[in-house]
Amino acid sequence: MSASTAQPEPSPASVPFRAGQDGYASFRIPAAVVTPDGTLLAFCEGRRSSAADSGDIDLVLRRSVDGGRSWGPLQVVVADGRDLAGNPAPVVLASGRVLLVHMRNAAAATEDAIRRGQIADADGRRVWVTSSDDAGRTWTPGREITAQVKKADWRWYATTPGHALLTREGRVVVPANHSLPPTGADTGTEGKYDGGHCLLSDDSGVTWRIGYVDDDPDGRINANETTAAQLPCGELYLNTRNDSPAPGTRADARSRDGGEHLVKPFRPQAGLVGPVVEGSLLHLGDPDVLLYSGPADPDLRALMTVRRSFDGGTTWHPAHSVPLDGLPAAYSDLVRVDDATVGLLYETGDFSAYETITFRRLPVALLGGRGTAE
Repeated sequence: MSASTAQPEPSPASVPFRAGQDGYASFRIPAAVVTPDGTLLAFCEGRRSSAADSGDIDLVLRRSVDGGRSWGPLQVVVADGRDLAGNPAPVVLASGRVLLVHMRNAAAATEDAIRRGQIADADGRRVWVTSSDDAGRTWTPGREITAQVKKADWRWYATTPGHALLTREGRVVVPANHSLPPTGADTGTEGKYDGGHCLLSDDSGVTWRIGYVDDDPDGRINANETTAAQLPCGELYLNTRNDSPAPGTRADARSRDGGEHLVKPFRPQAGLVGPVVEGSLLHLGDPDVLLYSGPADPDLRALMTVRRSFDGGTTWHPAHSVPLDGLPAAYSDLVRVDDATVGLLYETGDFSAYETITFRRLPVALLGGRGTAE
C-alpha cells in the first residue's frame, strides 16, 4: 500500500493509572472529558485496599495538556473519609465549568446488602455533585442532590459510568440505573429488578430532576449501566448493559424530548456482540458517525473494540484496525480530544482487565470521520 493511501494507525498507548501505584490497590471505572483549553481530564475510582466494589474508595484524576501523551500527578477529587466515592460522571458546560456527578455510600455497604434492603438510607447510595472552574486543578466542596433524583423505594443506584452529556440545547443528561424492591420470595439481587433512568438539569447543575424511568421486572430487558449521545436530528440515543436473558447483552432506546421520556422502552441491540459489561458512546458530528467502545469477545471481558454506526445506532460495524489488541479489557470511555483525534480510556492488562487504565489516541479518519491523521 502506498504512503498516500495508507490507513492511519492508533498512537502508542499511555497509562495514567496502574494498580498498586499512588497508594491504591486498584483503579477502576474510567471517565474522560476535555475542557475548552484542551486539557484532558481522566477520572476513575482509586480503590485503597483491594479491587472490590465496596470499601475505602476515592475519586481520582490525572490531567494531560498534550492530548493524553503524558499525564500530570494524581489528584484526589473526592475522598469521603474512609467511605466510598465512585461512579464519576463528568460533563463540561458551555461556560467551561466541569461538573462531576458521582455516588457515595458507607464503606461497608456492599451492593448485595443494598439490594437486599439491609442498609440504612444514610449509609446507602447517595448522589453528589462537585465542580471545577479551572480545568480540573481545584474542585468545590461536594453538594448532595439525592432528594432531587432518587425515588424513596429505589435501593441500588449508580450514575453512568463514563462521561455525562451536554445537549446542544444546554441540558445536562446523566444516564443512571437503580434497583427496585423485590416481590415474593426474591431477595432483590436478581437482575430483573434493575431499571434505568436519567438525571436532568436545565440550569447548569444548580437543580436536578429525574427524566425517563424504564423499570419492569419481567426478566427480559433490565437496563443497567447506560451511556448516551445526541444525534444530528436532536434525538438522544441511549445504549445500556443488559443482564437479563434477552437476545444479546446490549439494549438501546431513544428520546425525542431531551431525556424526559423514551420513545419506546429499551429493546435488544444484538448487533453489538460482547460480554455483560459497560460501554461508551460518542458522536463524531459531521459526518454522522456514532461510535461505541466495548469488549468484542462474546463471553469474556477481552478484545477492546471501537464500533461505528452510520444510521444513528440501528446497525453497527467494526471500525478499521480494531480490536486494538488481543488483551483482556473491560470498562471504557470515549472522548473527543481534538478535531483529528478520539481518545479511548479503558481498563486492560496483560493477564487481567484490571491491571491498568490505559489511554489510546485514535485518528478520527480511522473511525469514519473527516479528521486528518497525525
